[in-house]
Amino acid sequence: MAQLGGQGQQGQPILILPEGTSRLLGRDAQRMNIMAGKVLAETIRTTLGPKGMDKMLVDSLGDIVVTNDGVTILKEMDIEHPAAKMLVEVAKTQEDEVGDGTTTAVVIAGELLKKAEDLLEQDVHPTIISMGYRRAAAKAQEILNEIAIDRNDRDTLLEVAITAMTGKGTEKARQPLAELIVSAVKQVEEDGEVDKDHINIHRIQGATVEDSQIVNGVVIDKGRLDPSMPKKVQDAKIALLKYPVEVKSLETDAKIKLTDPNQMQAFIEQEEAMIKDMVDKILATGANVLFCQKGIDDLAQHYLAREGVFAVKRVRKSDIERLEKATGANLATNIEDLKPEDLGEAGMVYEKKIFDEVLIFVEECHDPKAVSIILRGSTKHVAEEVERAVDDAIGVVSATVEDGKVVAGGGAAEMAISKGLRDYADTISGREQLAVAAFADALEIIPKTLAENAGLDSIDTLVDIRAAQENSPYMGINIFEGKVTNMKVSRVIEPHRVKKQAIQSAAEAAEMILRIDDMIASTKAREPDMEGMPPGMGGMGGMPPMM
Repeated sequence: MAQLGGQGQQGQPILILPEGTSRLLGRDAQRMNIMAGKVLAETIRTTLGPKGMDKMLVDSLGDIVVTNDGVTILKEMDIEHPAAKMLVEVAKTQEDEVGDGTTTAVVIAGELLKKAEDLLEQDVHPTIISMGYRRAAAKAQEILNEIAIDRNDRDTLLEVAITAMTGKGTEKARQPLAELIVSAVKQVEEDGEVDKDHINIHRIQGATVEDSQIVNGVVIDKGRLDPSMPKKVQDAKIALLKYPVEVKSLETDAKIKLTDPNQMQAFIEQEEAMIKDMVDKILATGANVLFCQKGIDDLAQHYLAREGVFAVKRVRKSDIERLEKATGANLATNIEDLKPEDLGEAGMVYEKKIFDEVLIFVEECHDPKAVSIILRGSTKHVAEEVERAVDDAIGVVSATVEDGKVVAGGGAAEMAISKGLRDYADTISGREQLAVAAFADALEIIPKTLAENAGLDSIDTLVDIRAAQENSPYMGINIFEGKVTNMKVSRVIEPHRVKKQAIQSAAEAAEMILRIDDMIASTKAREPDMEGMPPGMGGMGGMPPMM
């Protein structure tokens, strides 16, 4: 029954859960959850690799997204099933932690569930499978560390960036884009760490990808306040202000009663004097460029324009933080606190229109720790996909700079781990051995999928890689040549962190889903059709039929 309960003293049912609650128990719950994970993995599997296909996603408003980025597809899909939502979380975590490998993580998780289903059919207990998967995941990390290559020179970073962008709509401009990305990451690196938020990406349509450029400074998508302000300022002294340059309105509902027109005039003059005083304090610091996080009064704009100050209002907090990093300025929370030593410096601040967007460029900063990349694309959808590819590449280059470790791509790392896990499985007694072997088999889904998406024979490819791996752990599938080659020599490499996170999160998600043996959904379901039902069968709460 849908209701959790039992029989009372006189045969009366005791119901604990409300009517309308659906419930799946034991194998039914496991089967449903595994099915959801497999379907989700199959959905995005075709996007994996350099020759992966794209998905077109259309929302309820008719907006279109064309992408092969795993996490974007999963975010845009309106997913209802709770187990499938857990795999979406795997992709989101992968994106936040590394920036790439989202599809890999979900595909491995789906395959782990598929292999677990086979073991469940052989009456292996879910707890045994979970324990085996946990041991296999720990061993996989050890093997991954053994096959990692210690490198983070500029050439390695370029190779990592190119590998991450391959097959994501940036084919023609991979090399110049990789140069931009590596330069940007190296520029904002501080003490071996990279804050990706200090790399600002501006996506503008209307030109080819090759026209993309890096700005050693900050680009803000706003215009100057007044056309009479200078359009370009050389040797800029930049003030950053959090305080509004306007007279604050009264917080109370107090009324001021004026009995004489002169009083009104004095009141207006007092307001003007206060605004003039604020502007004078800004000018006294020697600032000729002002970025304000809050509003700037019309009269203040007039005074600033008259003095030749380039002013911008309502600048986003994130842009203010980048300006601090790029120019060396300190954000003043009050005009009274603004001092000459708080000003930042830039060789040039100017306004420029690109396509149909007005932007402000803050350039020629001394060793800026914040940079901007302007990405171009012939259409909106092309520019969006290029941005996603560049975002992934920034993530993997940052991870490589911080960790200094890479692994071979093209399915080589997964096959090497799979081979190591099979050897490890032979040392384990009991049924856990089956789970470790299943984990090893599941990892082969990556090279198999890469081959399938490139139109190659997946079985022949797996056999060839297995044979080649006997000599080197760097042997993987070269999609463009259609044969097994040394990925290290072919310059197809990925950050160690991408694989580490993908395998770990996929294993943990699969383990969690396998341990669920009871699903209780409290959604009020539609009342079943009562006609033709036997007496006493009402009130089943819309329970789905048991398999």
